[in-house]
Amino acid sequence: MKIVALAASNSSQSINKKLATYTANLADNATVEVLDINDFEMPIFSEDREKVIGHHELAIAFFNKLKDSDAIVISFAEHNGSYSAAYKNLFDWTTRYNREVFQNKPMILLSTSPGPGGAGNVLKAATDSAPFFAGNVVASISVPSFYDNYNADAAEITNADIKASLQSAVNKL
Repeated sequence: MKIVALAASNSSQSINKKLATYTANLADNATVEVLDINDFEMPIFSEDREKVIGHHELAIAFFNKLKDSDAIVISFAEHNGSYSAAYKNLFDWTTRYNREVFQNKPMILLSTSPGPGGAGNVLKAATDSAPFFAGNVVASISVPSFYDNYNADAAEITNADIKASLQSAVNKL
C-alpha cells in the first residue's frame, strides 16, 4: 500500500506534519510519501488568474500525487478556526482541475495544536466537506496538547489512548 501523508500547514516546524508522518508510518507494509505543501506554492487563486493561467501545473502535480496513492493522511493546522491559507489555496487550485480531488481514496483526517482544543474546528470542517470532494474519510482524530502527548526525541505519540486511536484508524485503510 502506498500512503501519501501531508500537513495542511506550510510551517517548516509543523506539528501537523509530525502527526501525519507518525500516523502514516503506523501502517504495516506500507510505503509512505510525505508531501510538503510548500512544494506546491501557487499564486492566490482567483477566477481571473485561472483564465490567464488555466489549470496550474502544481495543482495537477498535487492531484497526481494523490492519484498515485492508495490512501491519504492529512493533518490540519488551525489558523483562526479554519484552514491555513497555504492549504486552502492549494485545495482551491486543485479542485478547479478536478473537483474530486480526493478520488475516493480512504483518508484519515487529523488535527493537532499546542492547546487542549486540538484544532477541532478545522478538523470538523474538513471532515464534513471531504465527501463533497470524493473523500472517503475512514477516521477523523483530533490530538490535543501536542507537546504533552508527543516525544520529539523518539518521534512518537506517548499517550496510550491516542496511540491506540491512531493505530485503529490506520487499520481501516
